[in-house]
Amino acid sequence: MLLLLALPLFAQTTHKITASASTVVVGFYDGAAKPVLRIQSGEVVELETLAAVSLRSWQALNVLESKYLKALREVVAANPNSSGHNLTGPIFIEGAEPGDTLEVQILKVHPPVPYAYNGLGRSGVLTDLFPKPTSKLIPLDTARHVAKFAPGIEIPLRPFFGSMGVAPPASIGKVSSVPPGIYAGNLDNKELVAGTKLFIPVHVKGALFFVGDGHAAQGDGEIDVTALETHMEGRFAFVVHKGMTLNWPRAETPTHWIAMGLDEDLTKALRLAAEEVVNFLVETKKMSRADAYMLASTAVDFRITQVVDRTKGVHAMIPKALFVK
Repeated sequence: MLLLLALPLFAQTTHKITASASTVVVGFYDGAAKPVLRIQSGEVVELETLAAVSLRSWQALNVLESKYLKALREVVAANPNSSGHNLTGPIFIEGAEPGDTLEVQILKVHPPVPYAYNGLGRSGVLTDLFPKPTSKLIPLDTARHVAKFAPGIEIPLRPFFGSMGVAPPASIGKVSSVPPGIYAGNLDNKELVAGTKLFIPVHVKGALFFVGDGHAAQGDGEIDVTALETHMEGRFAFVVHKGMTLNWPRAETPTHWIAMGLDEDLTKALRLAAEEVVNFLVETKKMSRADAYMLASTAVDFRITQVVDRTKGVHAMIPKALFVK
């Protein structure tokens, strides 16, 4: 009984958003965007997203007709001069104010089509060695949870949303969906699968949450500029935290806390991630700064999130198992 009383009693209302020209924006995060849904803190949203792949690319690969391809045609027709990620949203969370933190509980991520796309992009790491545009359609076996990359090669599926974020500060205004930032956005962090949580600083009233860029799987770095790009279905719960102020997005998995650093310079991104680890350990574990720094060096893994989104990312994996008491 005491355990039940200790658990947060959130509303069980579930909302649904279907991907369409009226629920998808193309290529930006913006505090002036009109919300497609308003919810209370604690409520659940089920939604659809469209892959960050052009209609022309899908057509060139002769994909099967689906409701997602039909929705993409509608979005392209409604946004003929736009490019970038297809983002579902924004969602307005009542009570969220600048200075708060939005907790995004990622409850389910599922690719609803049996294929994904990978293409060599112009901002990849080895563009000088691979100047010719090349792409391929990769079958997904969702029953076995693998992508059939090539004969004899299967990639385990770990679906996640490459882009999840809130509106940036009003002083920044409308921003491209490509580079991530203090509003999260195009993090391309493969750890953010179902069962994890993303914590994002709130910058505008209502937070205004956007999501898209479904990845069936990805390697750290995402070095050719794309992952296993596909349409995606997701289920989220949103919780507003008052009095919890963050400088940068953070995340939590069942086994790790994740600190992040973002900068156009990879070395600076690493430094920011290291500073965030020290700050996190000092704030939450009451460690001295020196001990926190030493623990980061001896037990925390720093990984390259991605290097192809203009602003590069480093994420630090802090094992919960370190803390035995």
